Amino acid sequence: MSKAKVAIVVDSTAYIPPALVAQYNIHVIPQILNWEGSSLRDDIDIKPDAFYARLATAKEMPTTSQPSAGEFHEFFSKVAETADSIVAILISKSLSGTQASAQAAAGMMEDYPIEIVDSQSSTMGLGYMVLTAARAIENGADYKTAAEVARALVADMRVLFVVDTLEFLHRGGRIGGAQRFIGSMLSIKPILNLVDGKIEPLASVRTKKKALAHLLNVAETEMAGKSNIKAAVMHAAAANDAQKLHDQLKQKLNPTELHIVELSPVIGAHVGPLALGLVYYGS
Repeated sequence: MSKAKVAIVVDSTAYIPPALVAQYNIHVIPQILNWEGSSLRDDIDIKPDAFYARLATAKEMPTTSQPSAGEFHEFFSKVAETADSIVAILISKSLSGTQASAQAAAGMMEDYPIEIVDSQSSTMGLGYMVLTAARAIENGADYKTAAEVARALVADMRVLFVVDTLEFLHRGGRIGGAQRFIGSMLSIKPILNLVDGKIEPLASVRTKKKALAHLLNVAETEMAGKSNIKAAVMHAAAANDAQKLHDQLKQKLNPTELHIVELSPVIGAHVGPLALGLVYYGS
């Protein structure tokens, strides 16, 4: 069997629908969930349903870690058996040490061509960068061009989300500028977004219903006049709300591509159950 010209590697926080992962032969390296003495591979050893059910009664909260440089080297080496080059598009380096591990591993690969891309994003923000690169490769792009195609989306990609409580972000050290919401009234629903790869506050409202309406209003305003809009709704054990958000987003933005994705344990550990969010961009 002949080798592919370029293979794409992504970490497990991208949430690309499985059919598309298979279609474009995307290689997914799992992040790690550490819980009660066990190291669990994200979405392999522990699935979202089991994770959120266990989290509800857990006495000890989970922590997360990225694959080691050694694990990345092993992963890259296996992928290299099937392709002449690799593009690794990864979660924001401001949110995770994943890229540092990948860079160290790439340095162990001698002259093998690997391009590492900082998505400055996560969830389907990262996912859409990977899909755009994969579609470019399908049309003949080499690994450097595919990496540039992904990087070109960084500035336009929007990731907005509302958490049920800031407790999980605070405990995990990923709270960024949203720190200023800590200590405010318990009824406040913070709306957060990714800015330059970091979590920053966007607004705060009194109820979940108002928070979701605000997400939709921001998306509609920012996408006014744009075409070829692609979007996704993400949720942490909140499928019913996600479906409602999906239907409203479809009506407001008329996107050319729209997915609902569930947040895996590694992101769920930081945002907590019932988090909901939107990813979108257009041209």
